[in-house]
Amino acid sequence: MNAMPARRHGWPMPLPELIDWLESGFPAIPGMRPAPGIHGIRIEDELTDGAYVISAELPGIDPAKDLEISVEGDLLIIRAERAETTEGKHHTEFRYGTFARSLRLPAGAAGDEATADYKAGVLTITVPVPEKKTETRTIKVSTE
Repeated sequence: MNAMPARRHGWPMPLPELIDWLESGFPAIPGMRPAPGIHGIRIEDELTDGAYVISAELPGIDPAKDLEISVEGDLLIIRAERAETTEGKHHTEFRYGTFARSLRLPAGAAGDEATADYKAGVLTITVPVPEKKTETRTIKVSTE
């Protein structure tokens, strides 16, 4: 007779919960998030010629009502909210609630000139990063 091993500490964890756990930064207790109810936002970022471009995966939101983008110093903050609207019992692996992500902007980035565009569930934020040309100068050393 084969006996199933007892589950300890929530293991084995179903795949969606395992992915959530991995994305949350390996909290000490499986199934616990550092900030309950707040989900991370998956991004791609790229520093191109003169711009820092961030693409964020945010399907199913209304950017006019559910999205807030702000810059505080050199920190870009993205917050979104997605409410569940279905009724009755059902199975879902979609995430609902608050989504948030903070990114440190590159040195010299002009956060106050950032622009944002939302298409097909992807938010694209472009932050200008003007190239500063540095000239080499010689510094004389005093010996007195």
